[in-house]
Amino acid sequence: MSAPVRTPQATASKAGGGRFTWRVVDIVVASVVAVACAVIFIVWNVAYEVPSGALKAVLPGLNGLLAGPWLIAGVLGGLIVRKPGAAIYTEVVAATISALVGNTWGPLTIVSGIVQGLGAELILALLLYRSFGIVAAILAGAGAGLAGGINDRVLWYAGADVPFTAIYISSVTVSGAVIAGLGGWAIVRGLAATGALSRFAAGRTGAKRV
Repeated sequence: MSAPVRTPQATASKAGGGRFTWRVVDIVVASVVAVACAVIFIVWNVAYEVPSGALKAVLPGLNGLLAGPWLIAGVLGGLIVRKPGAAIYTEVVAATISALVGNTWGPLTIVSGIVQGLGAELILALLLYRSFGIVAAILAGAGAGLAGGINDRVLWYAGADVPFTAIYISSVTVSGAVIAGLGGWAIVRGLAATGALSRFAAGRTGAKRV
């Protein structure tokens, strides 16, 4: 009796688990990504102050261009794990760690993480969790930025006028698209090239293109 023939699709399915089912490795890697991004958050919580002041002096609201580093966790989690909930999970865990370590915004940091992660998650959901290329990454980053910008306007800039609101939300959205989206996509490609993501579809497709 001959052994059953395994098609590439069957092999990929087995390696990646069910399309919408989280494996232990998914949870572990998403958590590691969240912790790494939390370190970025913690550093950027302090480092952004000087450039933020400079951009505010040029044009109020333009400081939103600096939001990208706080948006990248959700994009990375979504692009690597490629399962429903990955984007919001990584963003919320990273934000929670940042809040626990201590920052200017306290527990509301977690609220921001939920909103920003949801922004990226919704984009990936609209794409039916089937598209994870550069366009999807940029859109997910922009989604995180748009949601985050609106959230910031409500929480921190209540009473701001229309010009500031438009400039700030637009700036955060652009920052999300470029830094979190394009930057996140580049990071995933780099990790795939090293073989670090070999147990994920992101690693297989990324390695083929390098």
